[in-house]
Amino acid sequence: MTSGISKAIITAAGKGSRMKHMTSIMPKILLPLFSSEESKRVTVPIADLIMKSLSAAGVSRFCFVVGKNKSILTDYMFGRDGTTFVFQNDPKGFGDAVLKGKEFAGGDAAFVHADDGVLTGGYREAASLFIEKKADCVLLLRKTDNPRRYGIAEVGRQEEHMGYMVYEVKGVEEKPEKPKSEYMLSAVYLFKPKIFESIGKVNANGEVELTDGIQKMIEGGSKVYGMLLEKEKWLNVGDTDSYYTALRYSYEHLSKQL
Repeated sequence: MTSGISKAIITAAGKGSRMKHMTSIMPKILLPLFSSEESKRVTVPIADLIMKSLSAAGVSRFCFVVGKNKSILTDYMFGRDGTTFVFQNDPKGFGDAVLKGKEFAGGDAAFVHADDGVLTGGYREAASLFIEKKADCVLLLRKTDNPRRYGIAEVGRQEEHMGYMVYEVKGVEEKPEKPKSEYMLSAVYLFKPKIFESIGKVNANGEVELTDGIQKMIEGGSKVYGMLLEKEKWLNVGDTDSYYTALRYSYEHLSKQL
């Protein structure tokens, strides 16, 4: 069963400075985690785990947003059906990277996925919610005990969908001084194309935050929902401590499941 969402924009243009020195020679999206193959443990680039998770939710076309000196990624992906690349030559933030996928998305809804992690579940359910609610945006939320560190969602009315708690999202804010909830945004999203217009309205002197684009959608009356993940893990490869945790988890769990 597919979701009707066939496209995904995967941002892979960041410098990966917190994972130096490895990311000075390869993009972090190619950092390996454990999986299984023919009942044996193998190491697989996180790019493949992201694509596998999205494919299970119905995605068949992938757009990688890459930066300078990313030839190793394009070489690795060369010849794969449904895969294309666009370039973000100047690192102007996550929101700007997403904006580079505008032409690829065209008039279609799409997943947006960061390159520094992968969820252990929730993709298909989020896509189902997006379609059922005729949403403009679905956010995948997780609880955090340090909300000042992340993008945070202010939530309202709640209901249930496929065993997940779902909230109407009243507002979002990046790294707030006075957080309005404990619900952080995972770096996986579903959007209608109006996100590109909203990002274009963000007044940013430096980096363009995707969170600000989402807030513009909310202010414009868009239907934004948050689906709370409680059992799922975000396997983060963005810094050394998180990467160690992700490696250990994937060795103990993913290598038995995938």
